[in-house]
Amino acid sequence: MPQDDLPGRIDDPTADAPPVSAAPASAPSVDAPPVSTPARPLLLDHHCHGLVRRDLSRADFEAYLTESADPAPPGTSFFDTQLGFAVRRLCPPALGLDPHCPPDAYLEARSRIGWQEAARRLLRAADISEYLVDTGLPGDLTPPGELSALAGSPAREIVRLEHLAESLARATTDPDAFLEAFAESVRQAARTAAGFKSVAAYRHGLALPPEPPGRQAVREALARWLPARGARLTDPVLLRHLLWSAARTGRPLQLHTGFGDPDLRLHRADPLLLTEFIEAVRPTRCTLVLLHCYPYHRQAGYLAQVHPHVYADVGLTLGHTGARAAAVLAEFLELAPFGKLLFSTDAYGLPELYVAGARLFREAVAEVVGGWAARDLWSAADADRVTDLIGAGNARRIYG
Repeated sequence: MPQDDLPGRIDDPTADAPPVSAAPASAPSVDAPPVSTPARPLLLDHHCHGLVRRDLSRADFEAYLTESADPAPPGTSFFDTQLGFAVRRLCPPALGLDPHCPPDAYLEARSRIGWQEAARRLLRAADISEYLVDTGLPGDLTPPGELSALAGSPAREIVRLEHLAESLARATTDPDAFLEAFAESVRQAARTAAGFKSVAAYRHGLALPPEPPGRQAVREALARWLPARGARLTDPVLLRHLLWSAARTGRPLQLHTGFGDPDLRLHRADPLLLTEFIEAVRPTRCTLVLLHCYPYHRQAGYLAQVHPHVYADVGLTLGHTGARAAAVLAEFLELAPFGKLLFSTDAYGLPELYVAGARLFREAVAEVVGGWAARDLWSAADADRVTDLIGAGNARRIYG
């Protein structure tokens, strides 16, 4: 593989160590012990999406480099972001170009080989061993099977609850018929999918009453919503019904927290707002996975420490923080138990986002965890073990 596809190295492992006096000229020469950095970790991307199945203009491409719903203001570019710089550094070698090449040169090379060949090269450069794919986003996106074929790695589905409910609502206006169809769909998904996901943070916010709603309250909410034939689901009673329906299966439930597109009200996506729900749902034995988290990643780390069924995701944040990814990862590792953190890219639309997410994670973990090992704060064996847990081991344990 290309040299630039190797995990980040520690340029100066003694930078934070106290100064050491020079040895006397007569002292015998002693070789310094080698700096031990974590081995290239196996990665299981436990939260991602499909790829756009067409060639893209520059404007279309840039739209995937931001959470904004608007184009960059005149005279500016979304390539001029931490994520944009990361894409320009990490992705060009997969297409035979030098790192940091100009955006137009990169996009020209990408267009020349077509989206499928570009996706194949980039996904394989990302070197991810398995994908858990949220299939609830709209648009002509690659389903898990097609993503798997392009990447050369297996892929499984994560069922988005709101998308499932909205799809079923197009077929009936009868509350009882909907409840029966939704319950059966959830049972089927629990047998075949890797887990569930909710975007209640977008639809209402996370400050929901923690207890499951009563059946009569759900029927009344459905009577108001179903006549709209699959309209956007925002009713807090129905959102709670979706959450509890998934939780009762015992399968992992992913919850969007932290930043996202302008449809989100960030102050309503603080994971601490879930505290009472976390406590209420514990008897179901459902594992809750807090996605993204930034800028509430320290709050998420606290929740993962004090609640045995809560895990946190170091995913989307690392791609968008780019050159600062190591600093953010270090903050994730302050409080959360190491067996409670997961890797993901949250890649959507562009295969470049898989490369950026995987490479930035590998570089950040090498800098942070490898740096601690180099300073003898951790053993090299523990550094490797924790790296493997976050990269794939924790996800394999909870998703099965």
